Amino acid sequence: MAGGNFVLPKARPSGPPFFSRNQISSALHQVAVLLELQGANVFRLRSYQNASRTLGGITEDLGELVATGKIFDIKGIGKGLGSAISQAVSEGRWPDDWIALHNNTPPGLIEMLGIPGLGPKRIKIMNEELGVESIATLRQAAEENTIAGLKGFGAKSQQKMLDGIELLARFRARRRLDVGLMYGEAFEQKIATIDGVIKAQLAGSARRRKETIGDLDIVVGVLDEDKENVSKAILALPGIADVKGAGDSKISLILDTSIFEGGFSLGHIDQTVMEAIGGDDYEQLESGGTIDAQVRLVTPEIFPFTLAYFTGSKEHNIVMRQRAIDRGLRLSEFGLIPEAEAGDLKGMAAAHLSLPAIDESEIYRHLELSWVPPELREDTGEIAAASSEALPRLIVPADVKGVLHNHTTLSDGDATLEQMADAARNIGWNWLGVADHSQSLKVANGASPEDLLAQGQQIKQYNAAWAEEGIDFRLFHGSESDILEDGRLDYTDEVLAELDYVVASVHAMTKWKNRDEVTNTEDLMRAIDHPATKVLGHPTGRILQGRDGYEIDMFAIIEHMAEHNAEGRLKAVELNASPYRLDLDWRLCKYAKTNNVPVVINPDAHSVRGLGDFAYGVMAARKGWLESGDTLNSLSLDEMSARLL
Repeated sequence: MAGGNFVLPKARPSGPPFFSRNQISSALHQVAVLLELQGANVFRLRSYQNASRTLGGITEDLGELVATGKIFDIKGIGKGLGSAISQAVSEGRWPDDWIALHNNTPPGLIEMLGIPGLGPKRIKIMNEELGVESIATLRQAAEENTIAGLKGFGAKSQQKMLDGIELLARFRARRRLDVGLMYGEAFEQKIATIDGVIKAQLAGSARRRKETIGDLDIVVGVLDEDKENVSKAILALPGIADVKGAGDSKISLILDTSIFEGGFSLGHIDQTVMEAIGGDDYEQLESGGTIDAQVRLVTPEIFPFTLAYFTGSKEHNIVMRQRAIDRGLRLSEFGLIPEAEAGDLKGMAAAHLSLPAIDESEIYRHLELSWVPPELREDTGEIAAASSEALPRLIVPADVKGVLHNHTTLSDGDATLEQMADAARNIGWNWLGVADHSQSLKVANGASPEDLLAQGQQIKQYNAAWAEEGIDFRLFHGSESDILEDGRLDYTDEVLAELDYVVASVHAMTKWKNRDEVTNTEDLMRAIDHPATKVLGHPTGRILQGRDGYEIDMFAIIEHMAEHNAEGRLKAVELNASPYRLDLDWRLCKYAKTNNVPVVINPDAHSVRGLGDFAYGVMAARKGWLESGDTLNSLSLDEMSARLL
């Protein structure tokens, strides 16, 4: 339950079964943990642990097992546990002793269970020996160095607790876009298949493709007469850890990782990123994580208005409402209603008076605007652009012909050069850049000059073979060169001259974060000035929910790159598409665009699967107002070859 709510799930409003198999398994796990916190008999808590694992692994319908009494035939589930499970499933009531156990356990001790690597046994010891009763008192005890002296703990354990507290705080605040979309799209797809659902669509910050999101909003179109059945069907879906509330038009619930039929996986994460986000502890949080979701059930007539309203942003909605007011209209989640006709009527009571809208575009048309793509709805000039038909034709994934920043087994990737090339061709790209880490980055197995040049020869052989076969695909040979002291690049100029391009990046984050903005900016400019540098990689060095970037004047950097480009020297700024980075920030993409500095969307892929991260970069690029022509990615093979000369 790491990162989740340590409470007994609420019963579904209709049943039986009142609880799902996953909810029962989760409750058994919780009881076992709370029993351990209280120092209960080890055999008792093991019975709950075993029962939790057993139920978590069965494929039979739990409701049927209870109804037929076969629950008692399952190995490890005796008469007592079988009766408790049967009561919960068939009556919607948790056993009194389970409820008492949750109510009588101090909330602070339960809160500490969310800290990665900190189990009930150690919490119990610290509570008894030091009076630690919450995360706040745990932090205080660790900072005062009183935990390290406890038998079996030590200074390393103490520091790990402090790190875990910080990681948990970041984890609970917001979730990265990729994680939020995984949950949101899985839930949306499940809802869309329910009988009676006319349409289901993800809204909120996830639909706007913010780099991090809070909770999920899903709008569901359904006829009034079908609402009750659809609501029941939603509550019966797998992956629901708890139901916080369920009414006629809104369901609030908590989703967990069991919503993913193929299992939950974060895929390959490069070591630099892994260390910044919390390593194995972060993976532990995600594997047992949850996310809040709100489902809104509305009629098809109201659907476009509700979708627009809950897509947001708040700032965009404010401007839209004011534009409606200026035209004698009232805009809300229920419709676009003439003020003169509405009088004192509000909300649903006034919905029947709304101007009609089959979809969102008609709402905007009523307000004399072009439809604004969700990514742009941040009140950054989109209303003015929509009023004068000046909105950009935003880049789409199909515009991408290739990417430049990727790694192979030569450094810290887990796929060979041939495997990465085959994967790029399967995506439909015409070119792929390979830029393994340079020699100074030991933690990423940076390539020696000899190995790098040998890779270049291999690439030439592949390219020659493809050309001979008439295959419209080529590899470009580069390196992700560390930016060293005084802005120097890794490798000698002789080695760099053999490359098609260099992605110049900062990896010595401790050093760069301890320097001032002016020094960092000047060193980046020196690296950009090197003739081999074609791309500035992940320019601020940030890791979302892991670390802030180093101090740098990105406006000055972009202006400096603009001078080079104006004189015919290619200097592109990377939009690192890894969902852990999304760096360049979308808020700066528009500045690069207006200064004619090309943006190159790069997945920074360390695996075949990682190439797919380019899609997150496209999302961020769209949010930054970029069109295909603003990127290098849209260039044909011949055009890209010419730009790298």
